Amino acid sequence: MNLSLPARRPSFRRFSRRAAALLAVHAVVFAAAYFVAFFTRNDFSFEGNWVEQYAATVAAVVLVKLVIFYALGLCHVSWGRVAFGDLTNLLWAATLAMLVFATADSLLLSTGRVPWIPRVRRSIILLDWAATILLLGGIRTVWRSVREELRPLFARVPARTALIVGANQAGEMIARGLQATSSKPYYVVGFLDDDPSLCHTRVGGLEVFGDVEDARAVIARRGVDEVIVQSGSLSGRRFRALLDDCTETGAEVKVLPGIDALLSGQKALSHVQLRPVEIKDLLRREPVQLDDSAIRRLIAGRVVMVTGAGGSIGSEICRQVIRYAPLKLLLVERAENSLFMVQQEFSGLQPAPDFEPLIADITDEVRMDQIMRLHRPEVVFHAAAHKHVPMMEWNPAEAIKNNVFGTRMLARLADQHGVREFVSISTDKAVNPTSVMGCSKLLAERYVQALSQQSETKFIVVRFGNVLASNGSVVPIFQDQIRRGGPITVTHPGIERFFMTIPEASQLVLQAATMGAGGEIFVLDMGESVKIIDLARDLIALSGLGHDDIDIVFTGLRPGEKLYEELYFADEQRLGTGHSKVFCAQHRPIEISAIEALFEDLQDVLDESPGQIKAKLRELVPEYGSEAGEPVEQPVARRLHAK
Repeated sequence: MNLSLPARRPSFRRFSRRAAALLAVHAVVFAAAYFVAFFTRNDFSFEGNWVEQYAATVAAVVLVKLVIFYALGLCHVSWGRVAFGDLTNLLWAATLAMLVFATADSLLLSTGRVPWIPRVRRSIILLDWAATILLLGGIRTVWRSVREELRPLFARVPARTALIVGANQAGEMIARGLQATSSKPYYVVGFLDDDPSLCHTRVGGLEVFGDVEDARAVIARRGVDEVIVQSGSLSGRRFRALLDDCTETGAEVKVLPGIDALLSGQKALSHVQLRPVEIKDLLRREPVQLDDSAIRRLIAGRVVMVTGAGGSIGSEICRQVIRYAPLKLLLVERAENSLFMVQQEFSGLQPAPDFEPLIADITDEVRMDQIMRLHRPEVVFHAAAHKHVPMMEWNPAEAIKNNVFGTRMLARLADQHGVREFVSISTDKAVNPTSVMGCSKLLAERYVQALSQQSETKFIVVRFGNVLASNGSVVPIFQDQIRRGGPITVTHPGIERFFMTIPEASQLVLQAATMGAGGEIFVLDMGESVKIIDLARDLIALSGLGHDDIDIVFTGLRPGEKLYEELYFADEQRLGTGHSKVFCAQHRPIEISAIEALFEDLQDVLDESPGQIKAKLRELVPEYGSEAGEPVEQPVARRLHAK
């Protein structure tokens, strides 16, 4: 049984009617412009025989103009969205028509070769050119002005007054798009911009009232309903201040996708959905400036392998790598569902990248050796790891097997198969670790550093803190708790963490990979630490709830958890690099023989109890202070309103 629907025939009737209507309007305008040219040339009187000349030549003039304007596409322009480029095209089309008439006058009419068409004065041709531009340009401009500025005032749905942050070209484009929308009309009152030269000037006909710090006064004076902010245009601190000002004055803050996202999307600007403020807006830092040429030299035309490709960081590294045209991208992941989702995403990209999803466990030496021999990767980003601190406290052997011995085995294979660059992803929890997870990442750091001293492969470590909204991180957990009505559980009122977004972390990983000669530990600039309780309060406010609607409960530090994370050991020297957000932590590396001996001792206790494994770690790794993070039986919860 054929269940497919019959193909819909193109609506030629609708198209032909619209085209005929536009052509008819243009014909009337052309005839009117030609009449204005005669009327002006004859001192605005009907004396003389110019009316007969007009009647005898108007049909030919209109026909020629219609052909030229239609051929150049000017009869298809939407008058409600006319732009400066359309007016420029109008100028060129009118000029071409004038040149055609002047040429015909010189070659045909002045010589008498076409006696049935009377010759008109050449000044008429010039006046007709000017009248055509003025009439068509004026009509289109007025039509757009009515559509954008007057229609919202008489719309069925009351127009919301809007103030736009950023009076640049993108801001002007946003203003036009918002006023042109039909589903939810806006009346844009003006702009806020930090450029002092723009203050109290007009951009696109709209006033620039001042900078972002003037928001409260402008909102109160002009009765603004919504403040529109382009995503990525404000730092987190300034966004938070703007949000506070708007909250106090009763205005709502909405975020529009960045101009790059708009230009790469398929929807018109007027159909782009404004979104509420998200936590990433309040924690946003200055945009990352990348050395694209250096990253391209690292990636382009090479086989790149990413372990943990289904995870938050691993999958984003893959997205960033694809931008630089690798010869092939190998997605190594042991979680089938996660790998499937990434594979589906990349399969839909245009142009389609060359990639291969590979289900594999980094602790499976036979499988990983097979992948290395078959695909010969030249660059490896090692992001696979067990990362949840309390979970690894309960399962320390698995943390060591995966994070320590898995990294060792993978690094050895990279050395054996001639990998050029091997980038290992580490964490701030490796610094003075109080958890098994942090200690395992510290041991992985030291092994990679030690191996780099005797290998042709460039082994590099990149260390950074928490990644905002990654799988299992605090933000999704808090959001889920808010959806369920609370309470939000925070371990300690003083706990702080460093945060960066997933794209920022992944981009800086690629940048750091271009800098190393081998053996370096690069540390990403994490900015200022953020109190988790402040994060919880922000999420409550962004959910549209009040301070008394959701409780915050303090549950006590979890196993292995610290109040504050650190990015450097005390004996590490912090060195700058060629990038302002990437630093190098320099200290004396351990010898490979010493780290191998340590691993042998650790191997002997992997089948023992969690307590015995932790005791062995404390014996082998002096920096590990797990006593501070031992599990607490039934922690006492304290309840606090989010005030």
